[in-house]
Amino acid sequence: MNFLTDISYAHEPRIIAELGINHGGSLERAKYLASLAIDSGAHVIKTQLHIPYEEMSSVAKDLIPGHCDQSIYSIMEECSLTIDEEMKLKDHIESQGGTYLSTPFSIKAAEVLHQHLGVQAFKIGSGECNNLPLLKQIASYSCPVILSTGMNDLNSSKRSYNYLLQHGCPKVYLMHTTNIYPTSPELVRLGAISELQGISSVNDVGLSDHTTSNLACLGAVALGAVLLERHFIDNKDHPGPDVSNSMTPEELLDLRASSVRMFQMRGGTKNSLLKEEEDTREFAFATVVLTQDLPAGTVLRRSHLIPKRPRKGDFLASSLENLLGRTLSADLTKDTHLLHGHLI
Repeated sequence: MNFLTDISYAHEPRIIAELGINHGGSLERAKYLASLAIDSGAHVIKTQLHIPYEEMSSVAKDLIPGHCDQSIYSIMEECSLTIDEEMKLKDHIESQGGTYLSTPFSIKAAEVLHQHLGVQAFKIGSGECNNLPLLKQIASYSCPVILSTGMNDLNSSKRSYNYLLQHGCPKVYLMHTTNIYPTSPELVRLGAISELQGISSVNDVGLSDHTTSNLACLGAVALGAVLLERHFIDNKDHPGPDVSNSMTPEELLDLRASSVRMFQMRGGTKNSLLKEEEDTREFAFATVVLTQDLPAGTVLRRSHLIPKRPRKGDFLASSLENLLGRTLSADLTKDTHLLHGHLI
């Protein structure tokens, strides 16, 4: 079953556990992490299909990212699974009842995922968001796409979104992302969720998060996010550039439960009253009462009236001024909650 058919604002958010390179190039560890993530509540297990010589030139052998201590090329060589191993990992994930998703970082990797692994959807990383040749290749497979937009501004994100649709992609989900590992709070920019919803719709936007807790994801759900993605690790004692911004099994369990609660909280309207609040209104709302004993025929002045709880009279506190000048039809005592029948 294609998990993308269940994604919308009307459904609880779907959670993607990103294995990334946290398996260190070991198929057995990748299988272990995948099973652990499935057991901890992930809807989808995502991998990265790296073919280093296809996605990077030899210049990358000398490029060391700011959050790493070796070249990006050597990291990918060490941490990549072979195509055969990737196929075995996909089979394992599906045998455990999970859904497999992968990010290709080259046209060749996209071809492998489509032709050899038979994927039903693609995840496109932020670095490839503006890689139009790759987008065109993926769009030609007529599969839904989840597109991360990190490092791209709104115009670039919109161009890529439209480009995929124009070249045959049937559905595109936009993911807000900040590609800093880990991301500090002031750089999360959750306002981008609403901006991306303006490009697509409220049913098609999520968050790919690189902070160190679930807080950003929950904030995104409150704003309407339908997809949540975080890196996943069994514990944070392992080395690796993505470990600090990865969630543990305990955090994944909490994200699953908390995102459902936040989903239940979001939306709604103030245009009508909640019937469930009626009991509280009965004791919490004030109605107009008399400040003293008054005989029939008294013309009411401001000094005669005060709002008090509970709601036992016919006149809410907001209508007190409208009672001035009205005449009492009977003798009434102090603290009487005024009724329509008390007035001429």
